[in-house]
Amino acid sequence: MLLIDSHCHLDDARFDSDRVEVLQRARRAGVEQIVVPAVSSRGWVKLKNLAELDSRIYPAFGLHPWFCDQHREDDLQRLPGFLDGAVAVGECGLDAGLCDVDMQLQLHWLRAQLKMALSYDLPVIVHAYKAVDVVIREIRCYPGLRGVVHSFSGSLQQAEQLIDLGFYLGFGGSVTHARATRLQAVVKAVAAERLLLETDAPDQPPAGRRGERNEPAFLIDILAHIATLRSTDSQALAATCNHNARELFRL
Repeated sequence: MLLIDSHCHLDDARFDSDRVEVLQRARRAGVEQIVVPAVSSRGWVKLKNLAELDSRIYPAFGLHPWFCDQHREDDLQRLPGFLDGAVAVGECGLDAGLCDVDMQLQLHWLRAQLKMALSYDLPVIVHAYKAVDVVIREIRCYPGLRGVVHSFSGSLQQAEQLIDLGFYLGFGGSVTHARATRLQAVVKAVAAERLLLETDAPDQPPAGRRGERNEPAFLIDILAHIATLRSTDSQALAATCNHNARELFRL
């Protein structure tokens, strides 16, 4: 059974000492394609080089809301130079819960990247934490925009609004934890044709691996948990999610 990890920060420094072994374990677990979104311009060259060294790595380039203090206006002039060969613009988005950056500043960077994605006919990889309604509002301003809200944490109503806009929803380790009952209800209810599997490694390890560094090989645990929640066969769900990832990112 082959799997696609639709969101993994394999360029993170926490993988620098054993990235080759991490990729070997991923392959043994069946993870053959990994979408890796950058979070700031400081990492763009590193990610580009990693993708050139390993054909399983599919890069996306963007500016994450957590690092607004690092972003510079000339990053927006440099970004198009990295989009040839990229599968998406991102990771970009809004965060009203885990960072204290002014929302207007976050919106500035998000809007610029949504506009760029539309101009270059690329999907966006969106971070939306405690800001899903605002993200939906912004997406509506760009008809025809494609993308995914990764590590989705909103309500079923918000999920349905995003799906109506043509977006996909990414689910990872957070949905596997016992307390995540609302999120589990969402992943059970939404159409499989709009689901993407992700690890968000090295963060958000699945249940049973708390305290561990997350990695792509753990995607199989996430798949098994979601398949159980949906009362479906893991292989069939994997095939659907793989198709979704290939359609969105044109893999």
